[in-house]
Amino acid sequence: MRRFLATAVGRPWFWVLFVGVGLSLPALRALTTPAKPPLPVLARVPPFRLVDQTGQPLSSDALAGRVWVANFIFTRCPSICPLFTRKMAKIQDGVRELGNAIHLVSFTVDPEYDTPPVLTEYAKEHKASPRLWSFLTGDRAELQKTVVDGLHVHMSKEGDDLMSIGHGGHFVLVDANMQVRGYYDSGEADAVDRILRDAGRLMQLGN
Repeated sequence: MRRFLATAVGRPWFWVLFVGVGLSLPALRALTTPAKPPLPVLARVPPFRLVDQTGQPLSSDALAGRVWVANFIFTRCPSICPLFTRKMAKIQDGVRELGNAIHLVSFTVDPEYDTPPVLTEYAKEHKASPRLWSFLTGDRAELQKTVVDGLHVHMSKEGDDLMSIGHGGHFVLVDANMQVRGYYDSGEADAVDRILRDAGRLMQLGN
């Protein structure tokens, strides 16, 4: 075998074969590596019309055609909202160079208190870019329909104290066709990385 190799190395056909096999390996690997399945379609967001932190109407029509990420907060929240919003800010940092291809949306679950001026101050505190990140308020029934019935995230208010206000702690990824494609627990360490990866996949491949 050694004698054969020693003889073969000196022949031109050996190097043609060697280079050919080397170049074909990436293609063979691509053919044998299974493609990732599309992200599941989990729900469809119904049409909605709310108001952003500037007091301007923002409807589902304005988000159609773009990938967007939603979360759920209220400005007086004493528990998970500060961390939830800081993680949304990290997502903002990760998508700054993508222009209008993606948008971030924070829905308040305390619309009676979180008026546009209150949300404007909250957005400033978290260095939210109005171009990239909207904070939505409006009629409670409309919010309830969008958040609970459309995005399938918990939202409730059982009394007048802050502890009676409840909401889910998941980010929601929505595609350009207003379809929910993923839920991400904001308490998980890799949530931001997974959202950025999956959002990029939707923008590039559509699935």
